[in-house]
Amino acid sequence: MQVVVDNLLTEYSRVGKGKTVLVLHGWADSSKGWRGVQEKLAEKFDVVIPDLPGFGGTEAPKEDWGLDDYAKFVNAFLKKTKIKTYAIIAHSNGGAIAIRGLANKDFITDKLILLDSAGIRNQYKGRTKALRIVTKTGKVMTKPLPASVKKRLRRKLYKSVGSDMLVAEHLQETFKRVVTDDVQGDAAKLHLPTLIMYGQDDLDAPISYGRSFHNLIAGSKFDIVPDAGHFVHLDKTDYVLDEIEGFLK
Repeated sequence: MQVVVDNLLTEYSRVGKGKTVLVLHGWADSSKGWRGVQEKLAEKFDVVIPDLPGFGGTEAPKEDWGLDDYAKFVNAFLKKTKIKTYAIIAHSNGGAIAIRGLANKDFITDKLILLDSAGIRNQYKGRTKALRIVTKTGKVMTKPLPASVKKRLRRKLYKSVGSDMLVAEHLQETFKRVVTDDVQGDAAKLHLPTLIMYGQDDLDAPISYGRSFHNLIAGSKFDIVPDAGHFVHLDKTDYVLDEIEGFLK
């Protein structure tokens, strides 16, 4: 399905019937990455998954965006499609967007599910500083080289500090804004039933993030999923779906 939201042609998938569950995917992901999960959830719910701007089939923002911009986009999408959510499932960067949007009342929902949510930045100040240094150094070092070699070397540099910036090269400046925006203060403002799930082996958003969000969001439930990494919903699909369905009942 397609709809124009704030002058951006937006792709989204909608399957199922019942109470509406909105899924917000992570950085460089799209609705396609959730197809299997969506089909199973659709047996009991109306599952809506928009491709966030710059990913999947949705146009990239005309300017550099931050979490606030993405949260406002979600608000505009829900208004344009006249969707009222019962629950929001948010993964990785989608979790940071959901937390910011709910705290600012850009949109509302009855229940929130955070899967390997990003948004805790102060624990990795050294990494953020390293990213800035590597970004500047990488441009200087690779400037005189052929484009193909330049791209390969810069990718190695970014990988050395655990950066996904080149996963979506057209959104590099947006990536820098997003990964330096901490949402812990926003999480403390939330007062709604919240399920927090993190893969035990997640290196991108470690379980310490989950514990922090659990402590910040009053009454939340925290679950560590064994033998799962950052894409916990793909690594342990049946386990995660059972927990989600139980929480949503």
